[in-house]
Amino acid sequence: MTKRKRRHRRSVDVRINWLQPHVDGFKDWLAQRKYTPATITEVARLLALWADWVRASGFEVETLAAGFAASASVFRGGKTTRAPQGAAALFIAYLREKNVLPPERQPSLEETWPSLAAFRSWMREQRGVKDATLDTYQAILVDLLGSLGADPTAYTAAAIRGFVLNRARPHGRGRAQGITVATRAYLKYLVATGQCPVGREQAVPGFANWQLATTPRFLGQADIDRLLAACDGEDRLRDRAVILLLARLGLRASEVANLAFDEIDWVAGRITLAGKARREERLPLTQEIGDAILAYIERARPRIATARAFLTSAAPVRPLSRIAVKCIVRRALDRAGVKSIHRGAHVLRHSAATTMLRNGASLAGVGAVLRHRSPSVTALYAKVDIGLLSEIAQPWGGRLPC
Repeated sequence: MTKRKRRHRRSVDVRINWLQPHVDGFKDWLAQRKYTPATITEVARLLALWADWVRASGFEVETLAAGFAASASVFRGGKTTRAPQGAAALFIAYLREKNVLPPERQPSLEETWPSLAAFRSWMREQRGVKDATLDTYQAILVDLLGSLGADPTAYTAAAIRGFVLNRARPHGRGRAQGITVATRAYLKYLVATGQCPVGREQAVPGFANWQLATTPRFLGQADIDRLLAACDGEDRLRDRAVILLLARLGLRASEVANLAFDEIDWVAGRITLAGKARREERLPLTQEIGDAILAYIERARPRIATARAFLTSAAPVRPLSRIAVKCIVRRALDRAGVKSIHRGAHVLRHSAATTMLRNGASLAGVGAVLRHRSPSVTALYAKVDIGLLSEIAQPWGGRLPC
């Protein structure tokens, strides 16, 4: 180590010496969460910058949480300017975990919106709806309660219609339909629990949706091959396994993120998933996918105590989220140079269906793999092959031309 680097490290240590003995424990805490030594050194440097301002402003260790809130207006702007605030957030999280600072208390959903908490519980218990779906509803329903109030007796048909139209105005058709689905689901819950008159959900306006009018979004086999080739190497083992599950079996992003070890039956060669509405569904574990998962587990997966199969590769190490799976796909598309306006994980689900059809699978077989409850959903994929349209073609009821 050069003299200049040693001087720099001593300078940082002196500047945060007033936070001792917490800094040494903080560095160990970061190391336990798989932060690299270089990253820990950088976090310490950024913490020293933040600590300079906090100490100059008169805050002590016991009031660091207040100092963190006060510094938000100082360390703002670009990514570089905000970096000391990020290091401080990690340090305060460590202090709270060690009970040096009291835990931050966030109001629960039950306290803020008790009616939404009851709705989520009812949907999970009575309808088997997944939390990922309820999360997409929540922002819309918070706006609904903010606009119409928490008293369902005040929800007139005109008020409901006005809310949906105003909320959907800045968005396209797809997002507008999502707003109607969330609003209608909440109103059906209110009707079922006797809080709204029967039929009040009919006040939700609809948006045009021509069945089978669109073409499925999918990638061709050449693009899938390029995508998998972009995941070669020891540092891409996780990404390869994730993309194979999406592109070969058509799993949803949330299903990949939540995949647990006890759902993989290595002997029988199958994966068991908890599908929508609490349905248990089984899919084949192919040799290609099994080899990819095993390679990740044996050679790249961090060793932490969790039943979830896929973890983040950067600290802090934790199970993947649905959004993280989408980011894995997006980064792989960029590395592979695949040009597609559709950048999410769901395009690989469509691609899996299209590939199965083009390899001779029936629409019923594809629907079984994708776990569609309605054959009309699977029928959309017939549009990728003119020959397959005969499976869903209806006889012409008019007169033949002369």
